[in-house]
Amino acid sequence: MKMWLAKQKAKAELLKAFRNGEIGNHYSYSSNSGLIYPKIHSVQFDNKKKTLMYVFTLPTGMDPKEVMKKEYCFKQVFGERIELKGDIKKFTLTVFTAPIPNLVRYKAERFVEQAKNAKLPIVCGVDMNGQNVVYDMVEHPHLLIAGETGSGKSTQLRSILTSLITMIDPKRLQLFLCDLKRSEFHLFRRIEHVEAVLVSPVDMLPMLIHLREETTKRGDLLDAHEVAHIDDLPDPPPYIILCIDEVALLKKEKKIMDIIEEISAIGRALGIYLILSMQRPDAKLLEGALKNNLTVRMGFKCADLINARIIGTPGSEKIKQDGRMLLKLQGQDELKEIQAPYLVVKEAKKILESHKYPVTKNTEKGPSKRSDDPEIIDTIFEVLD
Repeated sequence: MKMWLAKQKAKAELLKAFRNGEIGNHYSYSSNSGLIYPKIHSVQFDNKKKTLMYVFTLPTGMDPKEVMKKEYCFKQVFGERIELKGDIKKFTLTVFTAPIPNLVRYKAERFVEQAKNAKLPIVCGVDMNGQNVVYDMVEHPHLLIAGETGSGKSTQLRSILTSLITMIDPKRLQLFLCDLKRSEFHLFRRIEHVEAVLVSPVDMLPMLIHLREETTKRGDLLDAHEVAHIDDLPDPPPYIILCIDEVALLKKEKKIMDIIEEISAIGRALGIYLILSMQRPDAKLLEGALKNNLTVRMGFKCADLINARIIGTPGSEKIKQDGRMLLKLQGQDELKEIQAPYLVVKEAKKILESHKYPVTKNTEKGPSKRSDDPEIIDTIFEVLD
């Protein structure tokens, strides 16, 4: 009986949204006129996910675009945290009843279950269902993170890299980190997975030349074995992630940006991926092939709609909570609202300590040589020519 009453009350709330927005088909017969509202087929409560889901169909002849145009009517009744989906006739409305936490403290073990089936797990945070969100970078390559100062962008980078280091064997992952603000990546020095931590374009160019040569080698391997991805090779090479914080500072560095764009175009099959972040989205930097190849976007709080659209996450200009973002994955039409995990530098250092090698170990690892090395200088001049 209680459940029946709860469903009747829930139906009444949905009908209220229909009436307020005049969502339905107008009819007039003799002296009578009115509205034929959509038919409510089911009301389902999910206590585990903390959701209320409606299924309803539109009366024949009603334009389905009218429902989406009047999404605000549903929000006025049920609040901001809803998801409305539909096609020609059938629609579902999901109401999220549990609030997204304003703070999610980072714990690596929290995301282990979702990460165990991913080859390169990218930790995102907690969604409107209270569910942990992790995706596989091998399936969704190349990530753009953007948001204004203090929005949570740098903390998210820290969480992503820390998770990769703690979850992936160093034999299977190489990280090339570029910290153009000189403020974020110092804690990743002397980590087994980290091949280089660089802070200037001059130092970056030799490293990027090395990565471009690596793409050629890996492409030759795929041709020789007649396979489409490095994971199909008998002895696959490690994944490589190139992470650049504040990539907008490189927009005048044409040689560097050309190589980055090239990696974005061919890196997927070769196991070479990008994570790029920027504070202020730059339309000129994010145009053409590079923007199209960044298949995942994390849009934190933005200054305005223009910036949000440049990132590809319209609506992120409305975010008020620090650490909150909109996630866009290729192949998914809907943006997902997520609270990113909060990981302070001090805590990250503790987590990473066991993955560091002693200070006495030689840290000059191949591509991370100083840019004044004679071999590197010769290579730079060859490229510039």
